[in-house]
Amino acid sequence: MKASYIKKLVMMLISVCVMGMCVSLLVMTSFGPDPCSAMNYGVADLVGLSFGTYQAALNVVLFIFVFFCDRSLLGPGSFGNMILVGYSADFMTWLMGRVFGISEITGLVARIIVMLVVLFVFVVAAAIYMNSGLGTAPYDALVFLIHKTLCKKMRKDIPFKAVRMAYDALVTLIAFLVGGEVGVITVLMIVLLGPAIELVGKRMMQ
Repeated sequence: MKASYIKKLVMMLISVCVMGMCVSLLVMTSFGPDPCSAMNYGVADLVGLSFGTYQAALNVVLFIFVFFCDRSLLGPGSFGNMILVGYSADFMTWLMGRVFGISEITGLVARIIVMLVVLFVFVVAAAIYMNSGLGTAPYDALVFLIHKTLCKKMRKDIPFKAVRMAYDALVTLIAFLVGGEVGVITVLMIVLLGPAIELVGKRMMQ
């Protein structure tokens, strides 16, 4: 196994763990995490599972579907995201509550500061993960499949960003309906998360 591959693998594993911890902290600010996490928090609470366990279970289902449709979208990074993001979020929630006695961040100024710092770290970690070339999360892979199918059926090139925004908007709506952790950041991520990750990723590749 080449040293460059091992480096990518380690960086990918670290980045998805950091992403999970950021998700937990964003929830504590009450500004909300990304749309997928917001939905999964809501459904996990409804079915009585931890966020990490439900997220892993959902991703297994999505993984199987994507595997039979287009396995080229999957790789080691898919497994890393499937398992580590959710359980890293659970760990951070446990750590903040058990060790520091913090279940939510109070005070508007403190919430805004934490949100800005954590959001920046989340975007950087997501950029590292997505540029690792080790496969994408089943949740994200599903968007590529939907985009490919729509372009084929409609026989025209549909902007991928439009499909992604519609996809995240639908997930955010589901999150709201199931009582998920929807906040202002969740809504803003529908439009801004993709371009932000793409911009940071390009800067990192320079």
